Amino acid sequence: MSQTNDASDATSTDQQRKEAYFTASQTQLIWARFRRNRTAMFAGTVLILMIVIGLTAPFLSPYDPTIAGRDKDYQNGAPQIPMFCDHKGCSWRPFLHTLERTRSIKTNFRWVTKVNTDKRRYVQLFATGWEYRLLSFELDMPGKAFDIDIPGFKFTTHLFGIDKGGIHIFGTDAGGKDIFSRTLHAVWTSLAVGTIGVLISFVLALVIGGFSGYFGGTFDGVVQMITDAVRTVPAIPLFMALAAFVPDEWSAEMRFFFISIILGLIGWPTLARRVRTHLLSERNQEYVLAARLCGASPAHVIRHHLLPSFSSYIIVDLVISFPYMVLSETALSFIGLGLKDPVNSLGVMLQNVTKADVLLNYQWYFIPVLFFIALVLAFVFVGDGLRDAADPYSDNR
Repeated sequence: MSQTNDASDATSTDQQRKEAYFTASQTQLIWARFRRNRTAMFAGTVLILMIVIGLTAPFLSPYDPTIAGRDKDYQNGAPQIPMFCDHKGCSWRPFLHTLERTRSIKTNFRWVTKVNTDKRRYVQLFATGWEYRLLSFELDMPGKAFDIDIPGFKFTTHLFGIDKGGIHIFGTDAGGKDIFSRTLHAVWTSLAVGTIGVLISFVLALVIGGFSGYFGGTFDGVVQMITDAVRTVPAIPLFMALAAFVPDEWSAEMRFFFISIILGLIGWPTLARRVRTHLLSERNQEYVLAARLCGASPAHVIRHHLLPSFSSYIIVDLVISFPYMVLSETALSFIGLGLKDPVNSLGVMLQNVTKADVLLNYQWYFIPVLFFIALVLAFVFVGDGLRDAADPYSDNR
């Protein structure tokens, strides 16, 4: 009797699963297939963690990442790892040993930093430190023709600090700036540049590719000529030419938006081609003809009927475009054509690893490289997972 009940329960469960599958929306089906991809799920978790780190970078950073936050007494300093035990015993509070600067005959009376293991400096949670703003925005145009200033909210509380001196868990650079704080802010800057660039290219691709595929004919031919012309523009020579005309009085924020806009203006042709190809094959379908007969405008047909028919692929393309935008910003900043100090971006920080003595003496300079690799790989694996999940003919079931 119990076996019969178990069999009936299993049959009803299978039937419920089939009903849920056939009645599920496209979004639910994509999410169900995406969850089966463990690599993509792990990459998605890492990506969300990186975004949260970027959003909360001022709170997580014990020091101002700019020149104002440098430690003059600890330049090119190695990472400081908090400890719980030393030769004096153990403590439930993490601590660091005190650093002392001295001069001696052996060093030709140069300043030398030594560790005094007899003195402790205790790490504090939710410590009070430098003042920062959340949800703030400031943009000063040359000539004061157009200024934006959103004050946001002031805070002075940080996740951790130390009672005396400084704590640098990723070490410091040649100027004494905290690499940990700079790395967190650099992640957010690179994400912001990629987001703005992707949004600009995304809107241009949908508008240009949508109207080109919908109307076709001569209009399509002219648009494709323009698209091919934009695709042939080399990025590095373009930025070299633009860098020569950038005024020196431009602020870091102005340069930031300039780089983002340029990346967006040269990144739309690939998606525009895909949108155009799809609309050329779909514009003569019956549902499109029915919408035309009802008096719908071309913009209405494209926005409400044609583009939603392959929205999942657009979303996948949007996610996959992020790593390329981040790579472009990093590469341009790395060769000195993109963002520059005092802006903290991954490309700006990677410039420090080009020095010959870094590999031999200051290996902690490579820590931001790990964040850069993790960010790009997370986007790539999430994009691959979404692409497989959005394909109804994929073997990933």
